Amino acid sequence: MSASPAEPDSPALPWRDALKVYLEPATLRMLALGFSAGLPLLLVLGTLSFRLREAGIDRTTIGYLSWVGLAYGFKWVWAPLVDRLPVPPFTTLLGRRRGWLLLAQLTVIAGLAGMAFNDPRAGLAPLIWCALLVAFGSATQDIALDAFRIESAATRKQAALAAAYQTGYRLAMIWAGAGVLWIAAWAEIAGSAGYQNGAWKAAYLAMAASMAVGVVTVLLSPEPARVALPKAKNMGQWLEGALIEPFADFFRRYRWQAALILALIAVYRISDVVMGIMANPFYVDMGFTKDEVATVSKIYGVAMTLAGAFVGGVLSMRLGVMRVLMLGAVLSAASNLLFAGLASRGHDLTALVLVVSADNLAGGIASAAFIAYLSSLTNVSYSATQYALFSSLMLLLPKFIAGYSGAFVDAYGYHAFFVGTAALGVPVLLLVVLAAKKAPAQQQRAGPVAETAP
Repeated sequence: MSASPAEPDSPALPWRDALKVYLEPATLRMLALGFSAGLPLLLVLGTLSFRLREAGIDRTTIGYLSWVGLAYGFKWVWAPLVDRLPVPPFTTLLGRRRGWLLLAQLTVIAGLAGMAFNDPRAGLAPLIWCALLVAFGSATQDIALDAFRIESAATRKQAALAAAYQTGYRLAMIWAGAGVLWIAAWAEIAGSAGYQNGAWKAAYLAMAASMAVGVVTVLLSPEPARVALPKAKNMGQWLEGALIEPFADFFRRYRWQAALILALIAVYRISDVVMGIMANPFYVDMGFTKDEVATVSKIYGVAMTLAGAFVGGVLSMRLGVMRVLMLGAVLSAASNLLFAGLASRGHDLTALVLVVSADNLAGGIASAAFIAYLSSLTNVSYSATQYALFSSLMLLLPKFIAGYSGAFVDAYGYHAFFVGTAALGVPVLLLVVLAAKKAPAQQQRAGPVAETAP
């Protein structure tokens, strides 16, 4: 069975055709669904850390609370259920992929509303439980959405879909980053200093309402053509097909190279993820206001990420994913050194613009190529489960290490922390080189290539 609708021997796309892919309906749908996927992440990690720091929560605690994000690292555990299990009445009305997408989006909305009504100063437990609900719903949405994306277009177009997904994702991060800070600043009572939970309540309720973008897109999108799966004769056979076969298929296809691929996936984004947990506390401690962070970090920065995602998508189709993976790895690690320089300058708005812009440009290039690379590794029969394994592995180690970021900053300071996160990117370069040598020639030349399952 073909792993995905690949075009194994076709030449590189002309520039005009490569660019026209971005106007196709499937690509535009991924733009909107990428927005729905990107909205919850900052609200349980990045923006939440700003909110908690402003409420007086110490950095070490904020670092540990980032382990809420480990829900994304363990989504492979329930991914087989999303891949195979129907959820009435959603599946009956919308189909397998869209049914799970809608259920996950409603879960995110409920969790965000709960976060809106809980004040961290009155106790962290209720807020964290709601954040976990958001993370669980968001991770489930990712599982179904990754499968939806992989099944919606040929392998040759996955880099463009990945870039559109990243564009929507980053637009959501503008809204979940800058938008939530602007709303919170606007809703503050004039003349009242310090933390105001009512302002954050208004901001989080606005974010919950913004999930309507994803809900409407799911309702209006066509269900991808369903892949015929072998019928199970009994529960044991069903469990084998749902839980064991997706992982066995991957190891059969890649054999000993699987270890190298999984190692690369596990560490590729480690510099960015570990650094990102302390970014907002860093801005607060450097004296930057909500408006400054919103404008610089969430507007200039995200705009540069959009540019990077577009460039990464086009370069991946023209030059091959592995070359762009190397470029992204180098830029992502190096950009963290710019934050180390910023830590010694204090409240310098111009420097913040330059540093954040460079960092996000590098992240956009790396993300577009990395998503296309992960997509090329999947078998369409197990797309949700296999992609969930890859994307979970991508976050598991970095999120775990990031939990200690606050304690590290408290002990050694921001400068040493940012230099350390840059050094974490060095092993990534070696793994990309090794993986590139073993990648199929087609993948190196013109983009991701689907393997063929036995």
